[in-house]
Amino acid sequence: MISVFDSRPCSLGEGPLWHPMRHELFWFDITACRLLSKSRVWQFEEYVSAAGWISQDQILIASESQLFKFDLVEEIQTKVCDLESDNPVTRSNDGRADPQGGFWIGTMGKNAEVNSGSIYRYYRGELKQLFANITIPNAICFAPDRKTAYYTDTPTQKILAVDLDEEGWPISEARLLIDLTQTSKNPDGAVVDATGNIWNAQWGAARLACYSPQGLLLKTVDLPAAHTTCPAFAGNSNRLFCTSATEGRTNQELTPADGQTFETQVSEIGQFEHQVILEGNL
Repeated sequence: MISVFDSRPCSLGEGPLWHPMRHELFWFDITACRLLSKSRVWQFEEYVSAAGWISQDQILIASESQLFKFDLVEEIQTKVCDLESDNPVTRSNDGRADPQGGFWIGTMGKNAEVNSGSIYRYYRGELKQLFANITIPNAICFAPDRKTAYYTDTPTQKILAVDLDEEGWPISEARLLIDLTQTSKNPDGAVVDATGNIWNAQWGAARLACYSPQGLLLKTVDLPAAHTTCPAFAGNSNRLFCTSATEGRTNQELTPADGQTFETQVSEIGQFEHQVILEGNL
Protein backbone atom coordinates (compact mmCIF):
# COMPACT_ATOMS: atom_id res chain seq x y z
CA MET A 1 0.00 0.00 0.00
CA ILE A 2 1.30 3.45 -0.94
CA SER A 3 0.73 6.36 1.44
CA VAL A 4 1.60 10.04 1.23
CA PHE A 5 4.48 10.69 3.63
CA ASP A 6 4.46 14.41 2.96
CA SER A 7 1.87 16.22 0.84
CA ARG A 8 3.87 19.39 0.14
CA PRO A 9 4.47 19.36 -3.63
CA CYS A 10 8.09 19.77 -4.74
CA SER A 11 8.95 21.22 -8.11
CA LEU A 12 11.94 18.85 -8.20
CA GLY A 13 11.90 16.62 -5.13
CA GLU A 14 15.22 14.75 -4.81
CA GLY A 15 17.95 13.42 -2.57
CA PRO A 16 15.99 11.71 0.25
CA LEU A 17 18.27 10.86 3.19
CA TRP A 18 17.25 8.85 6.24
CA HIS A 19 19.42 10.09 9.10
CA PRO A 20 20.19 7.01 11.25
CA MET A 21 20.92 8.99 14.42
CA ARG A 22 17.92 11.28 14.17
CA HIS A 23 15.52 8.62 12.77
CA GLU A 24 14.31 11.31 10.40
CA LEU A 25 13.91 11.73 6.64
CA PHE A 26 15.36 14.74 4.87
CA TRP A 27 14.90 15.60 1.19
CA PHE A 28 15.35 18.48 -1.23
CA ASP A 29 13.30 20.56 -3.61
CA ILE A 30 16.21 21.42 -5.89
CA THR A 31 14.84 24.27 -7.96
CA ALA A 32 13.12 25.85 -4.93
CA CYS A 33 16.49 25.83 -3.09
CA ARG A 34 14.96 24.03 -0.11
CA LEU A 35 15.82 21.24 2.34
CA LEU A 36 12.78 19.64 3.94
CA SER A 37 11.92 17.32 6.80
CA LYS A 38 8.52 16.31 8.08
CA SER A 39 8.44 19.29 10.43
CA ARG A 40 10.90 21.82 8.95
CA VAL A 41 11.92 23.70 5.84
CA TRP A 42 15.35 25.28 5.38
CA GLN A 43 15.69 27.87 2.61
CA PHE A 44 19.01 28.39 0.78
CA GLU A 45 20.23 30.97 -1.70
CA GLU A 46 21.12 28.52 -4.47
CA TYR A 47 20.11 25.08 -5.69
CA VAL A 48 20.68 22.24 -3.19
CA SER A 49 20.23 18.61 -4.19
CA ALA A 50 21.84 15.87 -2.07
CA ALA A 51 23.30 15.20 1.36
CA GLY A 52 25.11 12.75 3.60
CA TRP A 53 25.14 12.64 7.39
CA ILE A 54 28.24 13.63 9.38
CA SER A 55 26.96 13.56 12.97
CA GLN A 56 23.67 13.82 14.82
CA ASP A 57 23.24 17.50 14.02
CA GLN A 58 25.46 17.99 10.97
CA ILE A 59 25.02 16.96 7.35
CA LEU A 60 27.06 17.53 4.21
CA ILE A 61 25.01 19.29 1.52
CA ALA A 62 25.79 19.60 -2.19
CA SER A 63 24.72 22.86 -3.81
CA GLU A 64 25.21 24.33 -7.26
CA SER A 65 28.61 25.80 -6.30
CA GLN A 66 29.98 23.94 -3.27
CA LEU A 67 29.86 21.19 -0.70
CA PHE A 68 29.10 22.61 2.71
CA LYS A 69 28.57 21.40 6.25
CA PHE A 70 25.18 22.35 7.66
CA ASP A 71 24.15 22.32 11.30
CA LEU A 72 20.48 21.37 11.47
CA VAL A 73 20.03 22.92 14.92
CA GLU A 74 22.13 26.07 14.76
CA GLU A 75 21.48 26.50 11.01
CA ILE A 76 25.16 27.34 10.48
CA GLN A 77 26.60 26.75 7.00
CA THR A 78 30.35 26.03 6.64
CA LYS A 79 31.98 25.63 3.23
CA VAL A 80 33.91 22.39 2.71
CA CYS A 81 35.03 22.83 -0.91
CA ASP A 82 34.04 24.34 -4.25
CA LEU A 83 31.94 22.33 -6.69
CA GLU A 84 32.25 23.79 -10.19
CA SER A 85 31.84 27.22 -8.60
CA ASP A 86 33.44 28.81 -11.68
CA ASN A 87 30.84 27.28 -14.00
CA PRO A 88 27.50 29.15 -13.96
CA VAL A 89 25.97 26.60 -16.33
CA THR A 90 25.93 23.68 -13.87
CA ARG A 91 24.42 22.65 -10.57
CA SER A 92 24.62 19.59 -8.35
CA ASN A 93 22.18 16.72 -8.80
CA ASP A 94 22.20 13.17 -7.42
CA GLY A 95 24.65 12.13 -4.69
CA ARG A 96 25.21 9.69 -1.84
CA ALA A 97 27.79 8.70 0.77
CA ASP A 98 29.78 5.56 0.02
CA PRO A 99 30.65 2.76 2.49
CA GLN A 100 34.20 4.07 2.95
CA GLY A 101 33.03 7.49 4.13
CA GLY A 102 33.38 9.33 0.84
CA PHE A 103 30.65 11.33 -0.87
CA TRP A 104 29.82 10.99 -4.57
CA ILE A 105 28.07 13.89 -6.25
CA GLY A 106 26.97 14.50 -9.82
CA THR A 107 26.72 17.84 -11.61
CA MET A 108 24.63 18.75 -14.65
CA GLY A 109 23.59 21.74 -16.71
CA LYS A 110 20.75 23.74 -15.21
CA ASN A 111 18.96 23.22 -18.52
CA ALA A 112 20.31 19.67 -18.95
CA GLU A 113 22.93 20.83 -21.45
CA VAL A 114 24.40 17.75 -23.13
CA ASN A 115 27.62 16.39 -21.59
CA SER A 116 28.05 19.43 -19.35
CA GLY A 117 28.15 17.49 -16.07
CA SER A 118 30.48 15.17 -14.18
CA ILE A 119 30.53 12.82 -11.22
CA TYR A 120 32.95 13.60 -8.38
CA ARG A 121 34.01 11.96 -5.14
CA TYR A 122 34.89 13.90 -2.00
CA TYR A 123 37.07 11.80 0.27
CA ARG A 124 38.82 12.98 3.44
CA GLY A 125 39.59 16.49 2.32
CA GLU A 126 39.87 16.10 -1.45
CA LEU A 127 37.39 16.37 -4.32
CA LYS A 128 38.29 14.37 -7.44
CA GLN A 129 36.47 14.02 -10.75
CA LEU A 130 35.57 10.40 -11.51
CA PHE A 131 33.54 10.62 -14.73
CA ALA A 132 33.13 13.48 -17.22
CA ASN A 133 30.75 14.31 -20.09
CA ILE A 134 27.64 13.38 -18.12
CA THR A 135 24.30 14.96 -19.03
CA ILE A 136 22.04 13.97 -16.07
CA PRO A 137 23.89 12.00 -13.35
CA ASN A 138 21.66 9.77 -11.26
CA ALA A 139 21.34 6.40 -9.48
CA ILE A 140 24.52 6.85 -7.43
CA CYS A 141 24.45 4.00 -4.89
CA PHE A 142 26.64 1.25 -3.49
CA ALA A 143 26.56 -2.51 -2.98
CA PRO A 144 26.68 -3.85 0.61
CA ASP A 145 29.98 -5.63 -0.10
CA ARG A 146 31.68 -2.21 -0.48
CA LYS A 147 33.16 -3.35 -3.80
CA THR A 148 30.72 -1.93 -6.36
CA ALA A 149 29.24 1.46 -7.19
CA TYR A 150 26.36 2.17 -9.56
CA TYR A 151 25.38 5.24 -11.54
CA THR A 152 23.57 6.35 -14.68
CA ASP A 153 23.51 9.18 -17.16
CA THR A 154 19.72 9.24 -17.40
CA PRO A 155 19.35 10.02 -21.16
CA THR A 156 21.44 6.95 -22.03
CA GLN A 157 18.83 4.72 -20.28
CA LYS A 158 21.68 2.56 -18.94
CA ILE A 159 22.65 1.87 -15.32
CA LEU A 160 26.35 1.12 -15.03
CA ALA A 161 28.48 -0.67 -12.43
CA VAL A 162 32.10 -0.01 -11.51
CA ASP A 163 34.48 -1.91 -9.19
CA LEU A 164 35.94 -0.14 -6.14
CA ASP A 165 39.18 -0.59 -4.24
CA GLU A 166 39.41 -0.78 -0.44
CA GLU A 167 39.33 3.02 -0.15
CA GLY A 168 36.30 3.30 -2.43
CA TRP A 169 37.99 4.55 -5.62
CA PRO A 170 36.92 3.12 -9.01
CA ILE A 171 39.40 0.54 -10.32
CA SER A 172 37.60 -0.72 -13.44
CA GLU A 173 35.90 0.55 -16.52
CA ALA A 174 32.18 1.09 -16.06
CA ARG A 175 30.15 -1.86 -17.35
CA LEU A 176 26.51 -2.13 -18.37
CA LEU A 177 24.26 -3.61 -15.68
CA ILE A 178 20.71 -2.55 -16.60
CA ASP A 179 19.74 -1.68 -20.17
CA LEU A 180 16.48 0.23 -20.61
CA THR A 181 17.17 1.44 -24.16
CA GLN A 182 14.48 -0.77 -25.65
CA THR A 183 11.87 0.67 -23.25
CA SER A 184 10.42 4.09 -22.48
CA LYS A 185 11.89 4.00 -18.95
CA ASN A 186 14.32 6.69 -17.75
CA PRO A 187 16.49 5.74 -14.74
CA ASP A 188 16.57 8.40 -12.02
CA GLY A 189 17.75 8.05 -8.40
CA ALA A 190 18.44 4.66 -6.83
CA VAL A 191 19.25 2.97 -3.54
CA VAL A 192 20.54 -0.52 -2.67
CA ASP A 193 18.93 -2.77 -0.07
CA ALA A 194 20.70 -5.05 2.41
CA THR A 195 20.88 -7.99 0.01
CA GLY A 196 22.23 -5.91 -2.87
CA ASN A 197 19.06 -5.32 -4.88
CA ILE A 198 18.92 -1.96 -6.68
CA TRP A 199 15.75 0.11 -6.31
CA ASN A 200 15.47 2.64 -9.13
CA ALA A 201 12.97 5.49 -9.51
CA GLN A 202 12.02 5.88 -13.16
CA TRP A 203 11.17 9.36 -14.40
CA GLY A 204 7.93 9.47 -16.31
CA ALA A 205 6.99 5.89 -15.43
CA ALA A 206 5.24 6.43 -12.06
CA ARG A 207 7.14 3.56 -10.52
CA LEU A 208 10.08 2.13 -8.62
CA ALA A 209 11.78 -0.88 -10.18
CA CYS A 210 13.78 -3.41 -8.15
CA TYR A 211 16.68 -5.20 -9.88
CA SER A 212 18.91 -8.01 -8.68
CA PRO A 213 22.68 -7.41 -8.35
CA GLN A 214 22.91 -9.10 -11.76
CA GLY A 215 20.54 -6.55 -13.28
CA LEU A 216 17.41 -8.73 -13.53
CA LEU A 217 14.06 -7.05 -12.93
CA LEU A 218 12.54 -8.55 -9.77
CA LYS A 219 9.50 -6.39 -9.07
CA THR A 220 7.98 -2.96 -9.56
CA VAL A 221 6.12 -0.63 -7.19
CA ASP A 222 3.57 1.68 -8.81
CA LEU A 223 3.38 5.23 -7.43
CA PRO A 224 0.72 7.91 -8.02
CA ALA A 225 3.18 10.54 -9.34
CA ALA A 226 4.49 10.26 -12.91
CA HIS A 227 7.92 11.76 -12.25
CA THR A 228 9.34 9.66 -9.46
CA THR A 229 12.88 10.79 -8.66
CA CYS A 230 14.69 8.96 -5.84
CA PRO A 231 14.02 6.27 -3.19
CA ALA A 232 15.41 5.89 0.34
CA PHE A 233 15.01 3.21 2.99
CA ALA A 234 14.40 4.07 6.63
CA GLY A 235 17.67 2.44 7.66
CA ASN A 236 17.56 -1.33 8.11
CA SER A 237 13.79 -1.51 7.88
CA ASN A 238 11.26 -2.28 5.16
CA ARG A 239 9.97 1.31 5.03
CA LEU A 240 10.73 2.76 1.61
CA PHE A 241 10.28 6.41 0.65
CA CYS A 242 10.29 8.06 -2.77
CA THR A 243 10.37 11.70 -3.83
CA SER A 244 8.74 13.07 -6.97
CA ALA A 245 8.50 16.22 -9.08
CA THR A 246 5.98 18.50 -10.71
CA GLU A 247 8.68 19.62 -13.17
CA GLY A 248 8.05 18.47 -16.71
CA ARG A 249 4.30 18.12 -16.20
CA THR A 250 1.94 20.44 -18.05
CA ASN A 251 -0.92 22.16 -16.26
CA GLN A 252 -3.27 19.69 -17.94
CA GLU A 253 -1.21 16.71 -16.76
CA LEU A 254 -0.61 17.81 -13.16
CA THR A 255 -2.38 15.90 -10.39
CA PRO A 256 -2.37 16.53 -6.63
CA ALA A 257 0.05 13.61 -6.24
CA ASP A 258 2.76 15.12 -8.43
CA GLY A 259 5.68 16.41 -6.37
CA GLN A 260 4.62 14.67 -3.16
CA THR A 261 6.83 12.34 -1.12
CA PHE A 262 5.55 8.79 -0.68
CA GLU A 263 6.05 5.87 1.67
CA THR A 264 5.42 2.16 1.26
CA GLN A 265 6.48 -1.10 2.87
CA VAL A 266 8.26 -3.82 0.96
CA SER A 267 9.39 -7.31 1.90
CA GLU A 268 13.07 -6.35 1.53
CA ILE A 269 15.17 -4.61 4.19
CA GLY A 270 17.29 -1.52 3.56
CA GLN A 271 20.80 -0.51 4.59
CA PHE A 272 21.71 2.35 6.92
CA GLU A 273 23.08 5.34 5.03
CA HIS A 274 26.84 5.61 5.43
CA GLN A 275 28.50 8.37 7.44
CA VAL A 276 30.51 11.00 5.57
CA ILE A 277 34.02 11.29 6.98
CA LEU A 278 35.39 14.78 6.56
CA GLU A 279 39.07 15.64 6.88
CA GLY A 280 39.78 15.94 10.59
CA ASN A 281 36.81 13.95 11.92
CA LEU A 282 38.34 10.48 11.51
